[in-house]
Amino acid sequence: MSSRFQAVAVFCGSRFGHDPAFREAAAFLGQGIARHGWRLIYGGGHVGLMGEVADAVLRAGGQVSGVIPHFLSSREVMHERVSDLEITDSMHARKQSMYAQSDAFLVLPGGLGTFDEFFEVLTWRQLRLHDKPILVIDVAGWGRELVAVVDAAIERGFAEPGARELFTLVGDVSEALAALEAHVPAVQEGDPALL
Repeated sequence: MSSRFQAVAVFCGSRFGHDPAFREAAAFLGQGIARHGWRLIYGGGHVGLMGEVADAVLRAGGQVSGVIPHFLSSREVMHERVSDLEITDSMHARKQSMYAQSDAFLVLPGGLGTFDEFFEVLTWRQLRLHDKPILVIDVAGWGRELVAVVDAAIERGFAEPGARELFTLVGDVSEALAALEAHVPAVQEGDPALL
């Protein structure tokens, strides 16, 4: 059990995707989060990969905090068995709460909502609003495709080369868990709170 982190956020799809490897990775990540004693912070739904991660944490005896905006609470089928569930007024408030509660961010495959969460927390790190680790997990090549967007922005002059150092692409869930376990937080004074 690791004491470096109290809670980790997982960003991922509200669908399962076409490749069974996505669902398998979500379940394995949930088991690993529980095994390390970290609380899962996630989008609060009971569907798709997000539901799979939460269910796996709960099955393994871990703690899950869901954060879901009011207007999505029925559309995403709110998870009724999480340890605690926060209902927010907006998507922005949802992200603020998830980011504030988390010590690290893990990105599994997903769609537009996952892109939104990843790029916002990445931008906040670029702006030095936090220095928490961000790991993109490359399940079946999905992570490399997401990273290609960042690489293209750098190549075309819309982002500094240092943007690539704001997050880490890892090969699989085991590598992500090992990276978090080995992470030594930077000592910083006076870090501003997240917006």
